[in-house]
Amino acid sequence: MPNRSEFTLFYDGKCPICRKEVSWLRWKNTRHKLQFQDIHAEDFDATRFGKSQTELMAEIHGIYPDGRLIKGMPVFRACYHAVGLGWLLAPTGWPLLRPFFDWLYVLFARHRIRLGGLFAGNACNNGVCKR
Repeated sequence: MPNRSEFTLFYDGKCPICRKEVSWLRWKNTRHKLQFQDIHAEDFDATRFGKSQTELMAEIHGIYPDGRLIKGMPVFRACYHAVGLGWLLAPTGWPLLRPFFDWLYVLFARHRIRLGGLFAGNACNNGVCKR
């Protein structure tokens, strides 16, 4: 019986940090429970999911097979769960820690392009980084 996807990650393929995380998740995705969708792919249409491209660029989103769309830190927890590493991000969902990690992610999302240029060694201009 083939494995079925548990979750699809919508990611910013123009973000160096995002690409590195997706590359790592692909490597860990040995059970093929996680699918990946670059929101900049030619055939991707954000309106199919009731979102605009701008909304998807503002923070990470993902979707369950039943159509539930989620965003922010819960997306990371779903991805890590799908690749068998849910325990690694479990503390980010604990009631006392969740607000802090949610805030930290929002801060990261707002500055990810600039941070990507610094940490990934890519030149980024006007929100677009060289691959």
